[in-house]
Amino acid sequence: MIVEQIWTANSGRNFNYLVACSETGEALAIDPLDHEKCLSRAKARGWTITRILNTHEHRDHTGGNAQMVAATGAKVLAHANAKDRIPEMTEGLRAGDVIKIGRTVELECLDTPGHTMSHICVMSRGDTPALFCGDTLFNAGAGNCHNGGHPDELYNTFVNQLARLPENTLIYPGHDYIARNLGFTLDREPDNARAKALLPQVEQQDTNRPLVTTLALEREINTFFRLTSPTVIRQLRAVFPDLPENPDARTVFLKLRELRNKW
Repeated sequence: MIVEQIWTANSGRNFNYLVACSETGEALAIDPLDHEKCLSRAKARGWTITRILNTHEHRDHTGGNAQMVAATGAKVLAHANAKDRIPEMTEGLRAGDVIKIGRTVELECLDTPGHTMSHICVMSRGDTPALFCGDTLFNAGAGNCHNGGHPDELYNTFVNQLARLPENTLIYPGHDYIARNLGFTLDREPDNARAKALLPQVEQQDTNRPLVTTLALEREINTFFRLTSPTVIRQLRAVFPDLPENPDARTVFLKLRELRNKW
């Protein structure tokens, strides 16, 4: 499996992706908002885009569909429940479905509600697993729930699905928010040495070659995985004095998401 992470350089700081079979040159385009860059990159690599995956229905992820379909004839895949909100969609996906690209790429679908209720993440099979996670999981952060989502569902997705993935899983999100997210981690956990050391590095990084985190690193730097940290809990209780001394993980997650909405 070959992964091309495409920096759009737009105001939303979107990442688009091409995932290709090394043997056949067939490729899947994930959330190809910047259709011109995606088509240009595929042409340069000698790849044929045969399928398009939308992780969810928001226009900053589906906005390039029509042009991509016109240029390639590729089928558009998305969550089965998003069919009424993605006009170009031709195939609905559910948890456990497998997307096959060429002879070497298999991506398993995860039903990951929270950011929206029709959100799909896909997980590659192989020695080095990779998660293409749209707006569910960001590097050092979590998606918001403003436009059709629910924070309780996002918590369930994090705890019951994402946290159980292999530690070496590579994380490929839909946007580059890592510097801002690390700032929030340090606001909530000022003694997080790993986040503190990483922040100046990513502030200066080449966005065409950004840091690709792993789930193991996310556990260290992403406050939404650090629900039992004494510092996180202490800082939360300073803002929400009615919290018990030992709040449950769900409460910590929901309060963090509430704070991040305004931060």
